[in-house]
Amino acid sequence: MIFDTLENAQKYESLHKNFSQAFQFLQQPGLSELAEGKYPIDGDAVFAIVAKDQGRSKESAQIEAHNKYIDIQLVLSGTDEMGWRSRATCMDAVAPYDPEADIQFFTDPPTTWFVTQPGQFAIFFPEDAHLPLIAKDIIHKVVMKIAI
Repeated sequence: MIFDTLENAQKYESLHKNFSQAFQFLQQPGLSELAEGKYPIDGDAVFAIVAKDQGRSKESAQIEAHNKYIDIQLVLSGTDEMGWRSRATCMDAVAPYDPEADIQFFTDPPTTWFVTQPGQFAIFFPEDAHLPLIAKDIIHKVVMKIAI
């Protein structure tokens, strides 16, 4: 997992061949004005999901992990308190991994919590179980999906 501000995005572009495309999308002018929805960038290899979601409580949410995609989650407005746990330590799966949705949920609690403000992002790799959207208010964010 990586946590940083968008101003430092160039430091991470060498970690994956498609991170450059993803960060270019996140740094475009008017990003916060985009309508909610899916934005294809490079087919299924790189795409963005712009969303405005009501935050949820820690007690009502389950930690998740992905096998096929890396997430870059950038907060545009609101505050997202995200949870993290090493996927290797997740023992209580809610159900088997769903390859169609590329997701698996666990009841294990996060071991770490961090507050993500506008302009900050978190990168979650397949080994990172994560729990986003913890807030009392609406969170406006962009989730980049980068195929492994």
